[in-house]
Amino acid sequence: MKSIRTSDLHDGMKFDQPVYMDGDNVFVPPGIPIRQKDIDRLVRWEITEVRTDGSLMEEARAPTPRPTEVEGGFELPSDKRNIDAYLRAVDAYEHIANSVAQGEEPVRAEVDDTVNLLLDRIKDGKNEMIQLILMGIKIERKISAGVINVTILSTIMGSLLKLTSHRLIQLATGALLHDVGMVKVPKTILQKKEKLTAEELNQIRTHPIHSYRVIAKDLKYPEEIGIIALQHHERWDGQGYPRKLKGEDINLSARIVAVADSYIAMINNRPHRNSMIGYSAMKNVLSDNGRHFDPKILKVFLESMGIYPIGSIVQLNNSAIGRVVQTHSEAPLRPTVELIIDEYGNKLGEREVIDLLAKKGTFIVKAVDAKALTPVPGTAALSTTAPNPSSTTAPNPSSTVAPNPSSTVAPNPPSTVAK
Repeated sequence: MKSIRTSDLHDGMKFDQPVYMDGDNVFVPPGIPIRQKDIDRLVRWEITEVRTDGSLMEEARAPTPRPTEVEGGFELPSDKRNIDAYLRAVDAYEHIANSVAQGEEPVRAEVDDTVNLLLDRIKDGKNEMIQLILMGIKIERKISAGVINVTILSTIMGSLLKLTSHRLIQLATGALLHDVGMVKVPKTILQKKEKLTAEELNQIRTHPIHSYRVIAKDLKYPEEIGIIALQHHERWDGQGYPRKLKGEDINLSARIVAVADSYIAMINNRPHRNSMIGYSAMKNVLSDNGRHFDPKILKVFLESMGIYPIGSIVQLNNSAIGRVVQTHSEAPLRPTVELIIDEYGNKLGEREVIDLLAKKGTFIVKAVDAKALTPVPGTAALSTTAPNPSSTTAPNPSSTVAPNPSSTVAPNPPSTVAK
């Protein structure tokens, strides 16, 4: 792996393999241009070199620099400790799951250390940890990153519910291990693109039981933690599995993990379908109508993430494109947005942030899939007139009231099938 001095990096460089910083931490994924603000952070963090196995890709040569891709809302957080903690947690879960898959006894201390690490970073940097959920889509270990994302989101919801410190640790531990039983399901089933047979579906539906056994029997955690994994696929209307529990018969922490797990599954690619953008997944979860999820938990979920989750790419009514950097629980349709592309399709060199709650004349007209943002020289970054199948029209921008999760009609209810 070759080293490249930080002083030799410049805005727009991109490589065909991941670029790493400070050990095995990903600086930028393959094919993603390095931005000046990323280089500035390396300097601020006193990182003098990065490493990669890749080769420098040809840089776009256009009169006006334009982004070739907006990376799904991904941007390095300003606090290096958050990205380090996230990647360490992904590594730790990967090791835990591999130990279970190989029939080895997982190390409980590794689980406890990972939970404490995430709790510490969520306490100090909730918004950046939410944004790292989107980063998880970009790294290769998608399954492990997905588990960490569920843990982060579950913990944030638990904090808003004012769970005691002891119960919050139990929630985070159960969320971290909720899917560890998946390693007992044959990979041929998990990676199958065709419709699953009844027998294959039943095999997948055994994973909460396997997770419970690892937690309660192998790791010897309290029953309260094992129950979280056992019940995270039970549903509010009693149509879940494995025991078809209903309503408040389902453990509270399991109800929290159920919502987080469903949302994260929607924004991640699966063998049988593509991912949703954050706004579409949010709308899908909130349109549950009290079937799969506890309406009280859905309200907390909305408060945690906002209609447009942090990191979401949105188009404003003046055709500018921005990234959501902060949400307002009292006005979820009017978050704070950092502009990426101006109304003329030009990439902004200087940071410009707009609080839509204060700037009443500007509002979001649609959420945008970052893959749609591939500007053509001489044109705007995104057409505001042509229909775009990868974008989603926003609700009435004049409204600042959160939608009622228990009354929204579901156009396409979220699947209760595991992963």
